Amino acid sequence: MKISVRHASHPDAVRSFDSETLRDHFLVPTLFEADETVFTYSHVDRFVVGGAMPVAGPVKLVSSKEIGSPNFLDRRELGVVNVGGPGRVTVDGAVYELAPRDALYVAMGSKDVTFESLDRSEPAKFYLNSTPAHARFETMKISIGQAKAVHLGDPAQSNERTIYQMIHPDVVRTAQLVLGMTVLKPNNMWNTMPCHTHDRRCEVYFYFDLPEDARVFHLMGEPEQTRHIVVANEQAVISPPWSIHSGVGTRNYTFIWAMGGDNQDFTDMDFVAMDRLR
Repeated sequence: MKISVRHASHPDAVRSFDSETLRDHFLVPTLFEADETVFTYSHVDRFVVGGAMPVAGPVKLVSSKEIGSPNFLDRRELGVVNVGGPGRVTVDGAVYELAPRDALYVAMGSKDVTFESLDRSEPAKFYLNSTPAHARFETMKISIGQAKAVHLGDPAQSNERTIYQMIHPDVVRTAQLVLGMTVLKPNNMWNTMPCHTHDRRCEVYFYFDLPEDARVFHLMGEPEQTRHIVVANEQAVISPPWSIHSGVGTRNYTFIWAMGGDNQDFTDMDFVAMDRLR
């Protein structure tokens, strides 16, 4: 297990960040390493984001000093989305096979969690999000076909997209974790614009399905003090509650959004008028 720690940053301080400092605080550049779990622990809402890529054999979810409990999920819940080849997750003896883009919610109190690829020549890539939990609910697989699909956007605004609400109150009960996947339609590049903030919860954006030479320009910061981070394939950005979170790609892409905080109301947003943006 590899884990790094990010402390919370006040918006007044972020106004003075250059590109390198901004990336150091908010970009998660590496999520997948062969036969390893890689995590970033953010002090923003105690959110943990990471990845597991088993190749030679199964990879086990283990705890660390940063997590602060004997088992990773003693006081946490976990969301898993497979963004690689076919894979398998075993939770306390129960086996869940995840095709590409399938999700799994793993309940607080689960002790023995392992990740495995079904074909080592096309390894699974398990994208992981974890938040603190106050109650135990039921571990549940959510295939892409079981997700709640919401169609939004307009070709005239280059943001026609489908939002798949996967770990969501309308699909599965959780303590606080909410997670979904947004797929942009061909020739649409913008996400979440017009933008918003939600001071009651943080959010993490994970971008994938990008070719090597493509990039997403992720917008963040206070509405009147916007900044951007250039994001490559399979990288993530931590968005604190005071920040907008939006982006535009040099070509089509897919992203996974995950949230933790005071509530699970997907529509709880403070919309930002376009004339406020600076």
